[in-house]
Amino acid sequence: MVESLSRAPLFSKTPEGFDELEEKIKDYYSPAQIDLLREAYEFSAKAHEGQIRRSGEPYITHPLGVTAILADLRLDIATLVTGILHDTVEDTEVTLEDIEEHFGPVIRDLVDGVTKISQMQFRHTHEKQGENIRKMIVATGKDVRVILVKLADRLHNMRTLNHMPYSKQSRIAQETLDIYAPLAGRLGIMSMKVELEDLSFRYLHPDQYYELAQKVSQRKQERQKYIDEVIELLTKEIQARSQISFKVYGRPKHLYSIFKKMQARGVDYEQVYDVLAFRVIVQSVAECYEVLGIVHSLWKPIPGRFKDFIAMPKTNNYQSLHTTVIGPKAERIEVQIRTEEMNLVAEWGIAAHWKYKESSRMGNDYIDEATLKKFNWLRELVSFHQNTRNSDEFLENIKTDLVETEIYVFTPKGEVKEFPDGATPIDFAYAIHTQLGDHIVAARVNGRIVPLKYKLQNGDTVEVITSKNQKPSKDWLKICVTSKAKSKIRAFVKSEQRRRSLELGKELLEKTFRKQGESLQKHLKGPEFEKFLKEEGCANVNELYVRVGYGKITPKHVVEKLLPGKKAEEELSGSYLAKAFKSALNRSKKSSSVITVDGMNDVLVRYAKCCHPIPGDPIVGFISRGRGITVHRADCEKTFEMDQERLIDVEWNRANKDSGRIVCIRVVSHDIPGLLKSMTEVFSAHGVNIHNAQIRTTKERKAICIFDVSVRDIQQLTEVMTALEKVKGIIGVTRMLRN
Repeated sequence: MVESLSRAPLFSKTPEGFDELEEKIKDYYSPAQIDLLREAYEFSAKAHEGQIRRSGEPYITHPLGVTAILADLRLDIATLVTGILHDTVEDTEVTLEDIEEHFGPVIRDLVDGVTKISQMQFRHTHEKQGENIRKMIVATGKDVRVILVKLADRLHNMRTLNHMPYSKQSRIAQETLDIYAPLAGRLGIMSMKVELEDLSFRYLHPDQYYELAQKVSQRKQERQKYIDEVIELLTKEIQARSQISFKVYGRPKHLYSIFKKMQARGVDYEQVYDVLAFRVIVQSVAECYEVLGIVHSLWKPIPGRFKDFIAMPKTNNYQSLHTTVIGPKAERIEVQIRTEEMNLVAEWGIAAHWKYKESSRMGNDYIDEATLKKFNWLRELVSFHQNTRNSDEFLENIKTDLVETEIYVFTPKGEVKEFPDGATPIDFAYAIHTQLGDHIVAARVNGRIVPLKYKLQNGDTVEVITSKNQKPSKDWLKICVTSKAKSKIRAFVKSEQRRRSLELGKELLEKTFRKQGESLQKHLKGPEFEKFLKEEGCANVNELYVRVGYGKITPKHVVEKLLPGKKAEEELSGSYLAKAFKSALNRSKKSSSVITVDGMNDVLVRYAKCCHPIPGDPIVGFISRGRGITVHRADCEKTFEMDQERLIDVEWNRANKDSGRIVCIRVVSHDIPGLLKSMTEVFSAHGVNIHNAQIRTTKERKAICIFDVSVRDIQQLTEVMTALEKVKGIIGVTRMLRN
């Protein structure tokens, strides 16, 4: 059987009344379920009575439109009832208790999950947006139907966005493009994603939208003729080579997709060639690959544009074969090949998996556990919420995680891991296990050691290299992209900052009390101290230490409160605290902080004794098993003897200054009295300290002096060597690679 047609939109227009909605759904729901929905409609219509939308229509048209969209997805009757009622608690006198009394606890919870947080006070719109999204995500963790109702709500609002003030249109459209359209995509409801993207595009870039729409419309007949021609060719070829039953669809890509191609390639519409997509629907997986062979024999495939999402499904369980070929008239076309079941999932996403128990009671067991596991990322979003209190940070995490997966890499055992574009070995390590991420120092990709800033590519096999002495660095946040990695790194950094502040606060208080001739510990008990903690809003003494360490409470203030009549020295407040805090942080850092390993500091490193690298030298790192990274000068002879696969790019961290690195200088001079004194004066004048000196004379009345000196960087070393060469009697000055 052959069927050739263009794809019809999944979602229909808003019904004009309940009777039209009933006519639409009567084949999918029982009379009792429809009666329940009618009861909810009448309840909602009464609650919204007298309310008018900006379009001038009665407000009930909005809940009705939302419910129609949910009905198109063939969701359960509880979800449709929620669609009818979703605005009653927020916009009318109806309470959640009223909802529960009339429709039960399940629908009450669903309505609560969709309801915005209108009663809370927020500092700015962005914070309110973050909290609304957060509440929706948390509610989704309990019941995924919440997010489906919210998506339907947003889609209907976007359809009527032209009635909103211009100032609000762009904000709502941007939020839709950032959050709701990707969310629909991650749930696999591609028709909803496409419509949300095109509507957002219309309001965010109206000039480009209408110009592109006009150009597409002008070529509509020409495109349709070409689509029909390709479908006919493909149909004849499959019929000639196979006995399978299939359907062929053809369509232009949607406007926002074309716009993104134009933006990415920096070209006009006329120069975007792959704007047509064709779909072949077959009965089995084996037939998918059979049709792929036929397509590639009919038209030449473009290298690098074949994707097998059947062998490696996307996160949203999407499966299909994608190939781009040079079709008739040398035009690029995309061909997608999938089974009927795969097509159902591609169009309806999670809604295609819906399973319900035959029961008059609407329980929570509306979807099977196996299906929920396929959408495990939803649970991860909920778990990240628990560790993210800042609204801006939460929104950033959500936007990152909703980006459609583009990179598929393998573990050493052959397991497939999925990441957004731009992911690095840090993201990979944290995806495997938090401990692995915390201790990563490098990675081996396809057998070759790569830096942590390396961007993973499709098909990479990744092995993580760790060190027990490694710890997460704040700089890692600049190169990782997944919210899991970022949330774990931020949690560690905050924990470290708190620990350091606690130690510093305790140290400062003890020092302050000692200067008063008092013991701090003596005053950390009793009712007076408890009263002081309560006044300062500190739960316990550790909280007091932390706040002193952060500078929120000064040691001077604590002294004056706990030691009435005594006054702390002025130096213990203000600038002294800043200096003390900086000093404490410096003490807690090892010398390795002056080395950056591919954009990250605080990596376990040590300096090679064979070449004594100093800041400013061209350097290279060598991964030593169990000892982190050894830093050599790039021209060190030993680097040529090393395993090249264990070399890693390193550089000096310009933001951190080393207190001094030992370097060896060889000075050859005439054996002249007083020359050694002149040399030491040069070192002193340039602030260079001599750690060791070896001097010997030759038969030719020459002196050879070997100095171990401490220098800040290559610039200071160059300056002192140049000055030495100018001293009368010195023949030559060289830097020794080996000590």
